[in-house]
Amino acid sequence: MSTAKKFAGQTAIYGLSTIISRMIFFILTPIYTRTLSVSGNGILTALYSNAAIINAVLAFGMETTYFRYLQKRGDDKQQVYNNAFGAIIAVSIVFLLFSLLFLNDIITYLQAGSVKDHADYAYYVNNFLIILVADAFCVIPFAKLRAEGRSVKYSVIKCTNILLVMFINLFFLFGIQFIIAHKLPGAQWMAGWYRPNWVGYVFLANTIASLLTIVLLLPEVLKLKLRFDGAMLKEMFTYSWPVLIANISFIINETLDKAMLKHMLPHAISDQEVGIYGACAKIAVFLSVFVQAFRLGAEPFFFSHSKNKNAGDTYARIMNYFVITVAVITVAVVANINILAVFIVGKQTHLVNHHIVTNPYWSGLGVVPLLLFGYLSLGIYMNLSVWYKLSDQTKYGLYISGIGAVLTILLNWIFIPQYSYMASAWISLIAYASMMILSYLWGQKNYPIPYNLKKNLAYIISAVIFVYLSFYVFNRNIFIGNALLLVFGVAALSFEWKGLKAIFIKA
Repeated sequence: MSTAKKFAGQTAIYGLSTIISRMIFFILTPIYTRTLSVSGNGILTALYSNAAIINAVLAFGMETTYFRYLQKRGDDKQQVYNNAFGAIIAVSIVFLLFSLLFLNDIITYLQAGSVKDHADYAYYVNNFLIILVADAFCVIPFAKLRAEGRSVKYSVIKCTNILLVMFINLFFLFGIQFIIAHKLPGAQWMAGWYRPNWVGYVFLANTIASLLTIVLLLPEVLKLKLRFDGAMLKEMFTYSWPVLIANISFIINETLDKAMLKHMLPHAISDQEVGIYGACAKIAVFLSVFVQAFRLGAEPFFFSHSKNKNAGDTYARIMNYFVITVAVITVAVVANINILAVFIVGKQTHLVNHHIVTNPYWSGLGVVPLLLFGYLSLGIYMNLSVWYKLSDQTKYGLYISGIGAVLTILLNWIFIPQYSYMASAWISLIAYASMMILSYLWGQKNYPIPYNLKKNLAYIISAVIFVYLSFYVFNRNIFIGNALLLVFGVAALSFEWKGLKAIFIKA
């Protein structure tokens, strides 16, 4: 099997697991909004909004570092595993000790001045700490599966985790109520402690699922040996801390615009504007899923093939097909944006007391093309980032992500008051496009890879033209949009047929 064919197959498996996970989260979201109180959903939002940054800190960039040092120190893979896994365990223990030391202060902060429900908040925070540490504990074992090309096992465990979250949630939120109402076995015991529609059960479900994930990963966990190489560990930390800062900067790029919208717009409209932006942004998630799947497959692949004679040509060819794929997905999402909008935010109009009322979410659909091209730029940047990871110049990742974060903060601060969420959508595109361009320019100077710039630009520009025609000129007409998608797809297939045939038919 050719390396490109193997890479495509693994990416497809990662993509399927990512899609399943996202679909289950789509299912859980309306369940939470319909069963939990508004304050309960607020508690979930407040705690999980902090999770992304805390997870990045606990992982400490060691996932990427692990892949890099497998390639650099391939003769001692066990020691690389020990060091990377041990580093995360050490960081997690320090985090847990400090969190427990200041537990009451954390609970008081999250209560935001409320003097009631202290015991409940203590329960939420304790569960949340277990979830964070358990998830961090799984980072390197999961990375080991990816490094060894065991994408099926990786995906099965990931999907099992999210399915456990869903079914345990359903059991606590609905199953126990059914058992009590119908006086089934165990009903009397459950009635003694059960609290209907309590947000604490959501945290408990996540805690159970995270701990069971460790159990599923035990064959990898038990391969850890408490034997560490101090010199190598110091090198790994030097490599990883710029990756950590870059990851935090990336999270700022992803999440800060929504917080700034909330605080910079007039109070009377801020919640609605954030709600519209957040809901419409979920339509662009369809491209984000592919970008995430690509990253899962690409990072270990790039490192493992870095010593091959034609590694640069392989990276360039993968870039070609990546750009084509994300361009086609972008055109496809815009061509079917009305169908996706109905699925995610509801119909454009509905009757209320014999009056036609327009769904306010539809006014925000203009952000979708901008966010799609932002994700396209982000995906290309992730592809390009191989140069500074392979050349041990991770400081450039820090610089590039830092510039993106500064652009995000500064431009949102300037333009949100006048242009609201449309400004945030444009700025998201500008930030990611800037990161993509900087990575390409610095990469070609420090670690040249023979990318086919003209071809890649041709596909991106063509996608921009087709999206503009579909969304603005033909006003999201589904038939014309899909006709344009067909033309774009057939043209891309005809241009690339010879190369695809060599990979998938002859290989």
